[in-house]
Amino acid sequence: QVRLVESGGGWVQPGGSLRLSCTASRFTFSRSSMYWVRQAPGKGLEWVSTITTTGDTYYLDSVKGRFTSSRENAKNTLYLQMNSLKSEDTAVYYCAKDWGASSQVLGQGTQVTVSS
Repeated sequence: QVRLVESGGGWVQPGGSLRLSCTASRFTFSRSSMYWVRQAPGKGLEWVSTITTTGDTYYLDSVKGRFTSSRENAKNTLYLQMNSLKSEDTAVYYCAKDWGASSQVLGQGTQVTVSS
């Protein structure tokens, strides 16, 4: 079945940067829109970004101008470059396929902690 593996999380001070990666397998990555979602402590899952098969991107208002999603189809890899991080960005970040659909699949997640 679909496999998604995130990496790149960690601890960073406010204003810092991190780049998350998601390696996909067992489906045709290039033909799928992909998503980043997150779950802050004590809260539900929150959509963060979408990247379509043609590379069009969409973002949660609170991360616009700070986060950039990209994809490298030759490597079946999705990225999320996160700059100017804030404490409210602290969450477990997941990449997802078919977000919002009954067939959605999420990876195991990677923890991002923004704190001084």
